[in-house]
Amino acid sequence: MKKVRKAVFPVAGMGTRFLPATKASPKEMLPIVDKPLIQFAVEEAVAAGITDMVFVTGRSKRSIEDHFDKAYELESELEARGKAELLDFVRNMIPKNINCIYIRQAEALGLGHAVLCAKPVIGDEPFAVILADDLLDGKTAVMKQMTDTYDYYRCSVLGVQDVPRADTKSYGIVDARQVADRVEQINAIVEKPKPEDAPSTLAVVGRYILTPRIFHHLENVKPGAGGEIQLTDGIASLLGEEQVLAYRYEGTRYDCGSKLGYLQATVVFGQRHPEVGAAFDAYLKSLGG
Repeated sequence: MKKVRKAVFPVAGMGTRFLPATKASPKEMLPIVDKPLIQFAVEEAVAAGITDMVFVTGRSKRSIEDHFDKAYELESELEARGKAELLDFVRNMIPKNINCIYIRQAEALGLGHAVLCAKPVIGDEPFAVILADDLLDGKTAVMKQMTDTYDYYRCSVLGVQDVPRADTKSYGIVDARQVADRVEQINAIVEKPKPEDAPSTLAVVGRYILTPRIFHHLENVKPGAGGEIQLTDGIASLLGEEQVLAYRYEGTRYDCGSKLGYLQATVVFGQRHPEVGAAFDAYLKSLGG
């Protein structure tokens, strides 16, 4: 009865929607006020009791490694200047028991391929997949909600939310039936169906807990356009063998892979920021006048 202790962060994407900002820096390092998206994602995993963070990286992603690495020069400078609070923050950005593991994805061949790259590290354990550009804000960390669900049902769990029917073409959409409050059993999953073809409006967002059997299916699914291996196809194949659940998480999603979602998150988190929140909120209200 293994617990979910490992999380995969696919961070090898190009981030073309945010060019030129992402030309030399990963989209996952875009800050919401003063904290990069990837740190929000890692903190969510830590809150769920996950200890091994597996980053599937690509070219120009060194800044992610540097962000979670020890920064000797910065720490020395902060110490010399007597900036104890900032020094403590930099040194304790993630707990000491957290392991950061980096795997290079030589070619961006789809989300399924990125997950498959993590197989040597995951082994035969259940694991989480977290997409950092989906910023999920809940009173209880969404991944903690999902690991609790996994601990009860002992099968793969996908984070889902209802979307407008016109938007189904942008998501993996599930056909499911309710089995408990917020929990549904998935009968089928379809990648980006046209609104008229979608089996429902229940969309998979960037949170997954998967059993290690998913690797077998990802290794055997037929690659799609451009040789890409889609995670949705692997999950569809897994459904023939194992139960997979959809979990309607409690919280708000900010699609920070889009400019509008990123700006919305920046405003909301800016208003609650302990240092500048009150002044920023007053400024926004002054614009409304």
